Amino acid sequence: MSTVSKTATAFRTGVSKHEDSFAAGVDAAKQAVEKLEARPNFGIVFCSSKYDYREVLRGIRSISGDAQIIGCSSASEFTEESVSKDSVAVAFIASQTHRFFTGHGKGMNDDSLAAVEAACADFPEEVPGFPYKSALMLIDGLTGKGEDACAAALCTLGPTVRFAGGAAADDLAFKETFVFHNEKAYTDATAICLMISQKPLYIGVKHGHYPISPPLTITKASGNVVHEIENRPAFELWKEYAREKAKAAGFDVDNLKDASEVGKFFLQYETGLQTGQDYKVRAPLSMNPDQSVNFACMMLEGSVIRIMESPDKTCQIDSARDAAKAAFDSARGAKLAGAVVFDCVCRNLILDSEFSKGVDQIKQVIGNIPVIGFATYGEIAMEMGQLSGFHNTTTVVVLIPE
Repeated sequence: MSTVSKTATAFRTGVSKHEDSFAAGVDAAKQAVEKLEARPNFGIVFCSSKYDYREVLRGIRSISGDAQIIGCSSASEFTEESVSKDSVAVAFIASQTHRFFTGHGKGMNDDSLAAVEAACADFPEEVPGFPYKSALMLIDGLTGKGEDACAAALCTLGPTVRFAGGAAADDLAFKETFVFHNEKAYTDATAICLMISQKPLYIGVKHGHYPISPPLTITKASGNVVHEIENRPAFELWKEYAREKAKAAGFDVDNLKDASEVGKFFLQYETGLQTGQDYKVRAPLSMNPDQSVNFACMMLEGSVIRIMESPDKTCQIDSARDAAKAAFDSARGAKLAGAVVFDCVCRNLILDSEFSKGVDQIKQVIGNIPVIGFATYGEIAMEMGQLSGFHNTTTVVVLIPE
């Protein structure tokens, strides 16, 4: 095998549904490496919770050698070839124009900043001849520390480093999620790859929700639970502003019978956290007996929100295309090696069997290049001129140039 790729930067993928964890890692890695025709410098792994993560990583490392690796558990996986569940997806990069530095930090729940600082502790300040810095960041999806992690990364990496990533998932079990670094898997942790390159990465972020309420202030909240909005029980406000539109969509908001119906209602009527001219989507998960609402991440008292609507599946499919277009347009014709996509599991649930249509839209925009992605418990994007921070029900597209 050659030590350098035939192009400045080569990006190739592999996916396996082998039942044995070690064999699945070997199979997916072998596919990617054989297509790469070079020794990889860096790898990305997204893996279903059905597997023994450490065995999967051991299998991958048996093929990849000393390539730096980050990854995480997921809720579905996809490459340019297909969207799948219960699989292992791998992408490898061999590059002469990018340098890769990886790390991990534990203890996200107690101190997100310390965890991010630990992950970045061995990163170089600069590499001569490589002027651009970008990063991919993966976090435990059940810590509720998404926004804290973004702030910590911004503080640690510095304001000139654009970064993107996602929150690890576990196939909607909501029990335990893991991030990967080289051959090990960690919970309550973050894994980060710093890319120092001769060309920048390009990031696009977009959601498919639209406001149906006036601005509303959260007047009582604790952690990820919103108790009151405008000094009234949170779900009471939800029903008030969504009632008519929800009725047309088949929901009787005054007679939602069980947690499943409430969950389906919340998927269509989420929350927009107002950020200038746009909104960061926040996913409500369930309602409590006192009509307080549980969210996928922390919600702060005093925040201004709107009740949002995703009118139909087309909005979610179109938003995936728009995220890809934002990234593609910013590339301004640069030759692209591949793409990494962080796509919320809520979009997967909304689109159901049509989720692949959103992935197809991304591929149509960015062209015939390799893609790896997974269904997340939250998305991360820090890019000038776009929605920055932690997101739900959103698509983030990262394009890596040759």
